[in-house]
Amino acid sequence: MKFLVLSAFTLITGFALRAQQPYQGTVGRTLAESKEWWPAQVKPPAGSPNVIWILLDDVGFGATSTFGGVISTPTFDSLANNGLRYTNFHTAAICAPTRAALMTGRNHHAVHMGGFAHYFSSAGFPGYDGRIPSSSGTIAEILKENGYNTFAVGKYGLTPDEDTSDAGPFDRWPSGKGFEHFFGFLGSATDQYKPALVEDNANIKPDGRHLSEQITDKAISYIARQKAAAPDKPFFLYYAPAATHSPHQVATEWSDRYKGQFDDGWDAFREKVFANQKKLGIIPAYAKLPERDPYIQAWNELKPDQKKLYARFMEVYAGYLTYTDYQVSRVVNYLKSIQQLDNTLIFVVIGDNGASKEGTLEGVVANGHSPRRNKTLSRDSARLFNEAHIAQIGTPESDANYPLGWAQAANTPFKYWKQDANSEGGTRNPLIVYYPKGIKAKGEIRTQYGYVTDLLPTTLEFLHIPFPEHIRGIKQDSLHGTSLVYSFADANAPSRHTEQYYYIFGSRAIYKDGWKAGAAHHPNYEDLNGFSGGGKAVNKDFDKDVWELYNLNEDFNERVNLADKYPEKLAELKRLFEQDAKKYNIYPYIDWDDVFRARLINSKKLLTAAPK
Repeated sequence: MKFLVLSAFTLITGFALRAQQPYQGTVGRTLAESKEWWPAQVKPPAGSPNVIWILLDDVGFGATSTFGGVISTPTFDSLANNGLRYTNFHTAAICAPTRAALMTGRNHHAVHMGGFAHYFSSAGFPGYDGRIPSSSGTIAEILKENGYNTFAVGKYGLTPDEDTSDAGPFDRWPSGKGFEHFFGFLGSATDQYKPALVEDNANIKPDGRHLSEQITDKAISYIARQKAAAPDKPFFLYYAPAATHSPHQVATEWSDRYKGQFDDGWDAFREKVFANQKKLGIIPAYAKLPERDPYIQAWNELKPDQKKLYARFMEVYAGYLTYTDYQVSRVVNYLKSIQQLDNTLIFVVIGDNGASKEGTLEGVVANGHSPRRNKTLSRDSARLFNEAHIAQIGTPESDANYPLGWAQAANTPFKYWKQDANSEGGTRNPLIVYYPKGIKAKGEIRTQYGYVTDLLPTTLEFLHIPFPEHIRGIKQDSLHGTSLVYSFADANAPSRHTEQYYYIFGSRAIYKDGWKAGAAHHPNYEDLNGFSGGGKAVNKDFDKDVWELYNLNEDFNERVNLADKYPEKLAELKRLFEQDAKKYNIYPYIDWDDVFRARLINSKKLLTAAPK
């Protein structure tokens, strides 16, 4: 009965109890000799805003109309026009590392997510085992302890594969990391109509509707129920749709909106977006568009059937992105209808990395007919299969992903793609910050350097919540991010996040005070998947990787390599990277070749267990 009374009391007041407070009453032999004591209730300051973090997947810097693209995203446009656009914000270059750094405010290797939590790619080292320690508490844990309700919907991506059954353990599910409710999927990717769906601590059967619709319904229901029970209690919502990660699946009513709009191809797309970005002030006036990547054919050299096929891939992708923007609008409009939008701080990160190169050169309609998944299949055979099944692209029967040419186009104005930690094309993603009630600037651009670890300290500073020394009795590691609140009111304030490393499966970089040194590593994903036509035979040697040097203050999209001109600066940055490698558990260097060749203990187990 005592438990029931306490639960009801907590529900009515809307506040949690701070368990860490030492007992301060007096316990005597009798009640007359004793003094009761109750711990103080955790109560956010009156009027504390709700908080929503929105994280999209694999979008590309130049895709949305909000940042100069030609794909319509009116909801993001509206949030940005009434808030701030950050054009120098960065991610880790691939999904799980980005999400781990975002959630914890610490660098991804420091929280054991140097790669993925997947069995095939995790390794028994502190930087790579895929198990975020309790000493690196999440934003959800912190806000929950400070009187917020916490919800998450969509992609989580941080639960070890071994823990995802209904038997758990559940300490690395969202519920174990501070979220009171979760609805979505635990892995890196899922089918949009047949998702590997989870609600709270149970795997459930999907209902056949598009996943984005389902997670949006659930997000709205969480908010509605919470506000009905405790109208003044703020909430934190992490909204992370699978979009626009493959498979690109969306109803034709959305993809057909773009019929014919990409018939002029990816070269024209890049030029159009580049001009838009200059006009909007998203990129510097001095900027030049990088050359088309050598892997990618000029659009005007393609055959008519290829153009028709590739244009359809992009129509589906564009429809998928616009549909995602619409689903976000449903949350925004619901908040407006209950008079909560003006008191909601919203962060939108448009992509957890750059646009994806995983669609290969031909695009993917069905995984079994992709050279990436079927090594016996030629590129011509894959393309002919795609052309014969063009009507399937985007449907529930497809595994659609667009070809590499569109990935470079979506990443305008940068070179390279997702996974490339050495490149701004892999790591630079748009950020929108919206809270007109507390941020006076509207529609302005911010160019301060930011990294995904910055959102946690930004949120805490804005809410006037101190970073906790302990969470649930466990001493917390230091944060690595830097709050961006200083930049909200000052477009010209110098960047405070001045140093950052990057490392994803061999590709690596180090940023400091506007200078950046980076090295592509071979064999890389393209080498191992035969992008050059049959695959490259590459001898792996980290010491022979070629480092490049850029001054991003004057060359924001890495066109002029200064390595030969400033060898001392390059050497200085390389030394700094090695220091960070020791400090943050980047060692040992693990690359895609180690994963593909099953050199890790878990990948070896999978290989030997596979049917012969």
